[in-house]
Amino acid sequence: MVIFPWGSGPMMAGYLKVRPRCPVCDEDLSHQRADDGPAYLTILIVGHLLMPALMATFIAWQPDPMLLASGFCVAAAALTLYLLPRIKGAMVGLQWAKRMHGFGEAEPPARPAATEPAA
Repeated sequence: MVIFPWGSGPMMAGYLKVRPRCPVCDEDLSHQRADDGPAYLTILIVGHLLMPALMATFIAWQPDPMLLASGFCVAAAALTLYLLPRIKGAMVGLQWAKRMHGFGEAEPPARPAATEPAA
């Protein structure tokens, strides 16, 4: 028996597509705005992980540049494909936790009534 259903339902409908609603707790996820943030963070992380490894590999063993480039291109692609959906899920989770972009609002804020100027 699950008392707290948060975190037990799948958020993603595909590789990068976020479901419109959580199938467990019925949280509305349609208004999330991850946009390009996950891609930028993935590039930043992959670059910072692979560049020192590339330099260390080249200095230590001095392999053929074509072999080095092809090996690290495969590593960069694999690491990118692994990290991208996880970082997107983390960004949507951060938006939910911080109540950003419509998360946590029961209804949109009401507009104040327009007042007519005194004559």
